[in-house]
Amino acid sequence: MKYEVLYILNASLGEEEINAQTEKFADIVKKSGGEVEKVDKWGVKRFAYPINFKNEGFYVLMTYTANPDVPKEVERQMGISDSVYRYMTTKAF
Repeated sequence: MKYEVLYILNASLGEEEINAQTEKFADIVKKSGGEVEKVDKWGVKRFAYPINFKNEGFYVLMTYTANPDVPKEVERQMGISDSVYRYMTTKAF
């Protein structure tokens, strides 16, 4: 199945740290037998309301194909990461 996950990283992270985080989540998909189609780094955007007392975040959209159990693992890893503010996974058609 094809999935898209949009997640927001801490905007104060450096470029190396942002790349490390995006690679980490892509590796989770690859190690689970999935295939990452693309990782779109949208950049820093301003929030409509503060999240964790911050006004900006770095947006990333990752599109991948994987088994139905993989999104749960990706979301679990994002949930325990301090640098991820929010995430949302949708099934793409």
